[in-house]
Amino acid sequence: MDPYYWGPHFFGWMWILPAVFLIVCLVFLFSFFFRGSGCWGGRHRHRHDNAESARDILDKRYAKGEIAKDQYEEMKRVLGEK
Repeated sequence: MDPYYWGPHFFGWMWILPAVFLIVCLVFLFSFFFRGSGCWGGRHRHRHDNAESARDILDKRYAKGEIAKDQYEEMKRVLGEK
């Protein structure tokens, strides 16, 4: 008997390695493209650069005359600014 002969049963299981590799690739692609808030697709979690801060909105409302000076000062205090 040849010690290097693995027999026909070894090659019967050779399809498992490509199948596992394909499943891992599909899971990666699914999580990358379809889960926007996932580890790789987290680009939607960050604040956009063109978004206004609360202080900007408050300053604009005060400049338009929508709020009074005392309200403006109180809201600034609540936001944690001087």
